[in-house]
Amino acid sequence: MDVLLKNHFFHQSFRQGQEEVIRSVINGRDTIAMLPTGTGKSLCYQLPAYILEGTILIISPLLSLMQDQVEQIKARGEKRVAAINSFLDYEEKQFIIKNIHYFRYIYVSPEMLTNNWIYHTLSKLKIALFVVDEAHCISQWGYDFRPDYLEIGKMRKRLGNPPTLALTATARKEVREDIKHYLFMNNPKEYVYSVDRPNIALHVEKVANQNSKKEKLMELVKQLKKPGIIYFSSKKMADDWATQLNSIFQGKVAAYHANIPQQERILLQQQFLYNKLDIICATSAFGMGVNKENIRFIIHYHAPTQVESYLQEIGRAGRDGQDSIAVLLFAEDDIYLQKQLIQMELPSESQVDYFISIVDKLDSSNKFDLLPHLQQFIPEPFSEVQLRILIKFYNQSVTITKFKEEILQFIQMRIRHKTNKLYEMIDWIHSSTCRRENLLRYFQESKTIELINCCDICGLNMERYLETEKHDATNDKLNWKERLQQIFT
Repeated sequence: MDVLLKNHFFHQSFRQGQEEVIRSVINGRDTIAMLPTGTGKSLCYQLPAYILEGTILIISPLLSLMQDQVEQIKARGEKRVAAINSFLDYEEKQFIIKNIHYFRYIYVSPEMLTNNWIYHTLSKLKIALFVVDEAHCISQWGYDFRPDYLEIGKMRKRLGNPPTLALTATARKEVREDIKHYLFMNNPKEYVYSVDRPNIALHVEKVANQNSKKEKLMELVKQLKKPGIIYFSSKKMADDWATQLNSIFQGKVAAYHANIPQQERILLQQQFLYNKLDIICATSAFGMGVNKENIRFIIHYHAPTQVESYLQEIGRAGRDGQDSIAVLLFAEDDIYLQKQLIQMELPSESQVDYFISIVDKLDSSNKFDLLPHLQQFIPEPFSEVQLRILIKFYNQSVTITKFKEEILQFIQMRIRHKTNKLYEMIDWIHSSTCRRENLLRYFQESKTIELINCCDICGLNMERYLETEKHDATNDKLNWKERLQQIFT
């Protein structure tokens, strides 16, 4: 395996957990691997493709994540990779379908997997390994639950129960139990590694009000080493801050969120990866699959609604092993915004009633594939996530009455669960003991090493994370002759 690692992936050695997971899957074992963000989970299925006979099928939750993985595989010289998704035009999709046996890796979304046409195409293949990326999405207790993930286990059965690898960075025990259950895994081998990233210092900055928070953000962005990501819970704030910061950093800042067209989002990812951008002002839509090793800071302008999301997002820093910092800015009134976001994620009772009225008007022949039809009738306030949840419960209910009863029960349960998660996050923010220790305890771990720069409570030298050379704005005004003279004198 060492030869394959060097020849195909250009690495001299495996990172923690990779070799053990790879040996498990090449021996045909169903496997769950929980490896920290940034430790190279994708290698755990990409390397076995050169050992196993057949196709590696990867179920991935985001189009941008799929596209990024495909580009990374091609960049190392492997051309036998394809993603079947809505980016493809008709001719491209037809080419992949006709030449399906050619590909070593095939990426599909959970929604695409349940498409009968795609299923029949995939059923012709020998699937050497069935990979579920971001597997925590399958669990209703997971921080990023996706209803379509619940169908993956059934599709796996229909495809002949190939050996399966479930990958995640943050999954507590109850989530891992759900993964086993819903994927119908057979006595899986579990590899659960520490979520700790010792090179990322943790700092919570409590501020008196929103104006103080804005001032603090501006101060941090000017001083901290770049590149970095700033997370917002509001798309508008991400846009506004990107515009404001661009006046300081001369076009090296961009906003990234779900309202930006997909092709433009991919371009922004590439610009960030290749150092054309220094700062991304983003919602949680950004970061998954962005394999940039030298991110020096993560700032949360708004606290995430749960600890798992926070850990996932700060894990995008310091993948090169160098010192990085995660700063969370917190004002007490932030909690009201986060509660509002929890409510907005799910359909309201009035939206459920409106959904029922629209479905009743549809011709019964159209009800097998509701989403495209509903998107023509449902008004803008419905998100795609809300629609998918509604469709999932509608399709599995025998009557409209039962549908309404079951989905309202689910919504109440989900809001309760997410509110509890929010308060766990707030408790962590207000903790007076080591932040790292409390994070680890949340995942049933204990702190094993003492760090010089651990967190703001244990002690933190902020100078370590600041730019050593301050940018001198007067240089921008010098003409090229003056600049040359300045350099050579």
